Amino acid sequence: MQFTSFAELLKSDAGLVAKGPLALIFAEDDVELDTTLRHHKDIGFKQVLAFMPSGFKLAHDVAEMVIRIDMETASGPDMISAVNEVAEACTDQWLYYCFNAEYLLFPFCETRSIGEMLAFHAEERRSAMLTYVVDLYAENLHQHRDAVTIEGAMMDKAGYYALARPDPENHNHPKERQLDFYGGLRWRFEEHIPKAKRKIDRISIFRATPGVYLRPDFTFSDEEMNTYSCAWHSNLTASVCSFRAAKALKTNAGSTYDIKSFKWHNSVPFEWHSRQLMDLGLMEPGQWF
Repeated sequence: MQFTSFAELLKSDAGLVAKGPLALIFAEDDVELDTTLRHHKDIGFKQVLAFMPSGFKLAHDVAEMVIRIDMETASGPDMISAVNEVAEACTDQWLYYCFNAEYLLFPFCETRSIGEMLAFHAEERRSAMLTYVVDLYAENLHQHRDAVTIEGAMMDKAGYYALARPDPENHNHPKERQLDFYGGLRWRFEEHIPKAKRKIDRISIFRATPGVYLRPDFTFSDEEMNTYSCAWHSNLTASVCSFRAAKALKTNAGSTYDIKSFKWHNSVPFEWHSRQLMDLGLMEPGQWF
C-alpha cells in the first residue's frame, strides 16, 4: 500500500493504524532499506510505516508487507513533525521510530515479540522506553565504502558513559532519573559531530499521549517519559543498532578522508543477538525474565 501522505492514509482507511504497536521507519537514503523494514516486521510490529521519497524502490515482498508514505525529506524537522502527527492520530498506541539501516533489539527478542515486551512494560506503568543507539560499522572501509555491511558488522564493546542531565529550569541541577549517554563513533570521532548530536540515547518507544510531543533531541515534552526507569526499580531498555553514524561519517566530505578505519582495540563482531547487548550493559531486562 502506498499513500502520498499520512493524512491520506487516515482518510482512506484509518483502521490500518488502529492497532499497535506501530513502527515508523524514516528513509534518509535507500541503504539497507529492505532489511530494515523486514527486521521490524519480523519482530512483531502490527504495522510498519515507511516514510520515504517516492523514487525509492522496495523489494516485492517488502512492498507487500509495509505501508509506504511519500516523504521527500525523511529527517530533521520533517521527521519530528511526522512522528508527532502519527502520535496525535493514534492515541494510546505504542509507537517506535528509527531511520533506515537501524535495527531494534530488545531483551529476549529472539523468542518474544515487541508486543509481549510492551505489554509487560505497560503493566509496570511505563509509557515510554529508553533506547541506546549502538553504532555498527564495517571493518573494511575499502570493501564497504559507505561503512555498511550486515554480514560483517562490528561494534564497540567499551567506551560508553553517562553524565547527569542538567535542568535549566532548576538552576541546572540534575534531572531525576535522566542521564545523557555517550559512546560509540559519536564519541570516538566527536570532532566531526556537532555537540548537540553526540548523545546516543533516544526515547524511541512510547505510548502516544494527548498533548505530549517529541522534541528535536528525541526526548518528550513529558519529563517522566524521558526517565530511564521508574522510582522504585529498574525497567526495560532496548538498543537501536545503527549504521547511521558510520554511514554519515564516511559519506560526508568533511570527515571521510580523515577516517581510514573505524576499527580499534575495543571493536568486536556484532552478533545480532540481545544477549551480547545485555552482557555489555547496552540494554536492561529489568524485572522481565
